[in-house]
Amino acid sequence: MHLSPQAASSAILERDGRFLLIRRKNPPMADLFAFPGGRAEPGEAPADTAVREFFEETGIRARNPVLFTTYDLKSEKDGGSHFFLSVFRIEADHDVEAVAADDAADPGWYTAEEIRRLPCPPSVRDCAERLAALAADR
Repeated sequence: MHLSPQAASSAILERDGRFLLIRRKNPPMADLFAFPGGRAEPGEAPADTAVREFFEETGIRARNPVLFTTYDLKSEKDGGSHFFLSVFRIEADHDVEAVAADDAADPGWYTAEEIRRLPCPPSVRDCAERLAALAADR
């Protein structure tokens, strides 16, 4: 039986060349560093999922979500999960600090170089590399 993919969104907040990551506490990505995000609720638009999940996991109110990229993620682990992930760039007030909540732990700010060495999903590494290259081209 092949299930259609579950919709999920994540949000990238960048400050001074660093990206906000959290460490996941629950499967399917337990103990990996990732952009805040999660599964869509029924009928929820991808941008709304990104903003809601970002707030739930960091306590930061995001705004102006702009779609950056999407991924079709299939895993044979954990019973074969399949997600269609929409990744958004977001904005937030510069002076607000992240506080881990929901299924997130250890929020921190990392450069693309540091992300290369962290245990994280390939999609996170890919986004950080692409955004760092865009910043270098400016």
